[in-house]
Amino acid sequence: MSIQVLHPGLLTTIQDLGRYGSQKYGVIVSGAMDSYSLRIANLLVGNEEGEGALEITLFGTTLRFETDLLIAITGGDLMATVDGEEVPMWRPILVRKDSVLTFKSARKGCRAYVAFAGGFVVPEVMGSKSTYVRAGIGGFLGRALEKGDVLACGKLNATSQSFVQQLSKRSDHFTWTVNYETLIRFQQTQTIRISKGAEYNHFNEISRQKLNGEPYVLTTASDRMGYRLEGFPLSLTEKFELLSEGVTYGTIQIPPNGQPIILMADRQTTGGYPKIAQIISADLPSLAQLQPTGTIQFKEVSIGEAEKELLRNEQIITNIRIGIQSKT
Repeated sequence: MSIQVLHPGLLTTIQDLGRYGSQKYGVIVSGAMDSYSLRIANLLVGNEEGEGALEITLFGTTLRFETDLLIAITGGDLMATVDGEEVPMWRPILVRKDSVLTFKSARKGCRAYVAFAGGFVVPEVMGSKSTYVRAGIGGFLGRALEKGDVLACGKLNATSQSFVQQLSKRSDHFTWTVNYETLIRFQQTQTIRISKGAEYNHFNEISRQKLNGEPYVLTTASDRMGYRLEGFPLSLTEKFELLSEGVTYGTIQIPPNGQPIILMADRQTTGGYPKIAQIISADLPSLAQLQPTGTIQFKEVSIGEAEKELLRNEQIITNIRIGIQSKT
């Protein structure tokens, strides 16, 4: 079971939930920018939530199916079509042999995820299939997909086989879908919640006020490593020496020019810029779906509120998992 890449698009890579446990050696975590969409896509085809899937950025990816395959498309709406016909998202789809799946351009969101029943047959590097392009490890030959690549898929489990059997007797997709709207937002103006960072109190009062009051624009100089923002410049009360420290997904650093940088999935393992705030985990998938030129309004919340939101979202995914299992 395999697919051929006819056009790789802007940036298409294999990602899972990340490469954990190796940061002490300087190896980054990587993984899906929008973990919720990846997890749900995998659940929809019967895979484990953390299985590798395609992360497709903004536009242009085209794939030919060399066999019948069960897939699910989640995340941003990149106007996916099969043989020219628009296909629904957020549900299992049976794509027939020799069909061509095309992602045109982003109508909503920034990144689409495509899970294939059985997952991808690629080597795990340090326990993960995620692609880290700068180091050339993981995924398909350690790089973004290129024209002519052929990706092999694994064997189907009982859930996947059940969905294939059901779809073979009817249309190529189910009428039911999952409700993602309480998990992920796709608007180009986002309210993103934050908690105070380690150096929050080293910034002057006006900077702390502006961070929670002024909008910031996501610039085109943004990628999987970091989102560069443009807005009111933030300033320290006085300069001080800061040792390089551990950072994580969603850490907001302030370089000398005062313009925030949000560290993303391909972030470095340590950073030396002052950390004014941290994006709460529950809002990271929504942030990952913001297109360049989109607007962010930060809102400070307590650690307790951040934990409550994360637990709420995990319960939603649990309910989705139970609901999908009931369809087999």
